[in-house]
Amino acid sequence: MKRMQNMNNKNKRGKAPKPKFLETQNVFLLLVLVVIFIYFIAPSLMIPAKPYGEFYRILKDNPGEIKSVVKIDSQLQVITPKYENYRVYIPDNDQALLDLIRQNVADFSVKPPSIWGSIIGSILPFLFLIGIWWFFMSRGEQMGSRLFSFGKIRPKMHVEGEGEKITFNDVAGVDEAKEELKEVIEFLKDPKRFQRLGGKIPKGVLLIGPPGCGKTLIAKAVAGEAGVPFFSISGSNFVEMFVGVGASRVRDLFDQGRKAAIVSGKGAIVFIDEIDAVGRLRFSGIGGGHDEREQTLNQLLVEMDGFDTTQGLILIAATNRPDTLDPALLRPGRFDRQIIVNFPDIVGREAILKVHTRKIKLAPNIDLKSIARQTPGFSGADLANLCNEAALLAARNNKEAVDKQELEKSIERVMMGPEKKSHVMSKREKEITAHHESGHALLSLLLPEADPLKKVSIIPRGLVGGYTFTPPVEDKHYYTKKELLARITVMLGGRASEELTLNEVTTGAQNDLEQATHMARRMVMEFGMSENLGHMTLGRREGMIFLGRDMFEEKNYSDETARKIDEEIRKIVDDTYLRAKSLLQENYDRLKLLATTLLEKETMDDEEVKKLLGLGDQA
Repeated sequence: MKRMQNMNNKNKRGKAPKPKFLETQNVFLLLVLVVIFIYFIAPSLMIPAKPYGEFYRILKDNPGEIKSVVKIDSQLQVITPKYENYRVYIPDNDQALLDLIRQNVADFSVKPPSIWGSIIGSILPFLFLIGIWWFFMSRGEQMGSRLFSFGKIRPKMHVEGEGEKITFNDVAGVDEAKEELKEVIEFLKDPKRFQRLGGKIPKGVLLIGPPGCGKTLIAKAVAGEAGVPFFSISGSNFVEMFVGVGASRVRDLFDQGRKAAIVSGKGAIVFIDEIDAVGRLRFSGIGGGHDEREQTLNQLLVEMDGFDTTQGLILIAATNRPDTLDPALLRPGRFDRQIIVNFPDIVGREAILKVHTRKIKLAPNIDLKSIARQTPGFSGADLANLCNEAALLAARNNKEAVDKQELEKSIERVMMGPEKKSHVMSKREKEITAHHESGHALLSLLLPEADPLKKVSIIPRGLVGGYTFTPPVEDKHYYTKKELLARITVMLGGRASEELTLNEVTTGAQNDLEQATHMARRMVMEFGMSENLGHMTLGRREGMIFLGRDMFEEKNYSDETARKIDEEIRKIVDDTYLRAKSLLQENYDRLKLLATTLLEKETMDDEEVKKLLGLGDQA
């Protein structure tokens, strides 16, 4: 282990210093090039050249302008009476020119070419090629190594004592996943405890879950807890343009893991993040598969099925697209364990909030359970962002601690974006927004099956002009038909309120209509909540569409059934709209009072609305 740490520390600190003899070679090579240039190349470049025709004319008509001529190979070096030099290139075997020179120039001589010039001219191309090769070899750590080690991979290696250490105490809301991975770590630390009963160490652990739920954080915690070499790399590092490079890198990664496991004596862990980048279905998609990715996947399958479990090498991978993975990758013997890391429940969200508020100064009256209750569907990343936004908002307001107000505003900021207080709205648009949101808010209080009102506002936030916040009282996994119908009724309350109070409908209900129609369609086609169509599922359930699978939604029903589906959806939407309109008509005075008050205050919480309208906990 110490050896592995020393190797990694060397990589962390930077590249090793170059030997001094390499610096001496660089200086010597530079001196040789300078000498060659000065003695053999520069002289010829410094003497100007004159055209053959012009020299011939001077030689024939004005030979007095020439003092001496020296012939070297196919070149004449001419000196004038004013001791000016120039050179002339002549064709081979030009006997007429030589006879004219002998006749008109008294000082004419012939010299053989320099033997060194001939030698250097002959070997210079070879020296140039050797110099390029030597350059890449001597600069191996900077440039050359990328060419000669293109199939190698450089995974990040976790070393104890370096950087911020993350442990399982920093991970909350995923207790089952923590227990599974704790067992893997205990196996590495004390394998005899499990082997005495015939147990074998799992070869692979696959973490599956939506983005932001803590898969990578769990892997970091494993690195902090394991006490064995921990290599981490992204799946995209294996994918290259050239066929065979990814497979070579897979082999190199597992070779490094095996060596580290042997050196440590306790095993090693390899973590591949976003494994779907390399583990997708083979031969999928239009026009065949992707050769390089498939070769890489084939090599990964061989390595996972081939390495010996006695070596203590465990592969942990993470993905949020398990539906895209190749079945051969998911079978037991490769990934023996598949751990679901899903959105946390209210208890998990409260625990996550406690983790992320350790370093945040909170007001004494903060109830994190209340905040957790208002954040259903939030992932761990969302909750971390929420805490950070609350701290920034409190600092912006020059407060000494973060209180409930900042946390609740941060919930809205994470869900819908920042408030647009500077956004200019006309008086007419404010009235439309106030009546629209009042319809949603009032119905959420009048319908006992609906989620209760928490806050209503006509201040634009993100992409919405106003909003009504109605979080559920508790996490729900099952919904009754009455609850779904009540939810659709609240969605259509904005449109019904516009029609009642303004005698007009606007485009502000576009998103409400879209969500209401989608919910009604799911009730009919997925949940079997249609009286006419009965208890059956129609059509293939929509999933994540990607190239090569689920290109189109499957239609497993007739055209007649499709017509009935449309009729049932319309019936649900029309009935709930009439219900919303009827309830608002019965409580018209309350609707107008709430809209008028919203125009003045712009934002109201549930207690203010209930007090204003004279509604208790039960409408």
